[in-house]
Amino acid sequence: MLGSSALAHELKASGQKLKLMVSLEMLAFTSATQRYPIPAMRTVYGDRGEFIAVVGNISATPLLSGIVSRMGKQVITKLLPVRAAGHAMPEVRLSDHSPFWDAGYNAAMVTDTSFLRNPHYHQMSDTIDTLDLPFLANVTEGLKQGLGGL
Repeated sequence: MLGSSALAHELKASGQKLKLMVSLEMLAFTSATQRYPIPAMRTVYGDRGEFIAVVGNISATPLLSGIVSRMGKQVITKLLPVRAAGHAMPEVRLSDHSPFWDAGYNAAMVTDTSFLRNPHYHQMSDTIDTLDLPFLANVTEGLKQGLGGL
């Protein structure tokens, strides 16, 4: 995250305003099962890994709710708002959005939940034939609609 850290720091140091930083992180894997960093999340988000998660800081929730609603017309999309820049749940800090949270910006990670769903994550078996390309197409269209409303 060296690049995102440097950019977030540079923007903050220069007083640059930013409406929303969006990090796209692992978007094309679906599974009959889904793991969570906190087991109780299963009751809210379900057992199946067939959704896209939009993980954002609390202050971004009004923007993200609209994005999730618009994306949801193409793909099951679930919002996970997190407090305190996600420090209580380290798994949600593992992408380029977290330096923006740390700098006080609104930021979100859009993800298929990567290693919490995909057994091929960072393995030699992580090949295109393990991906759900129709799901990825729906995610792409959903992002177009979701972000287009900003």
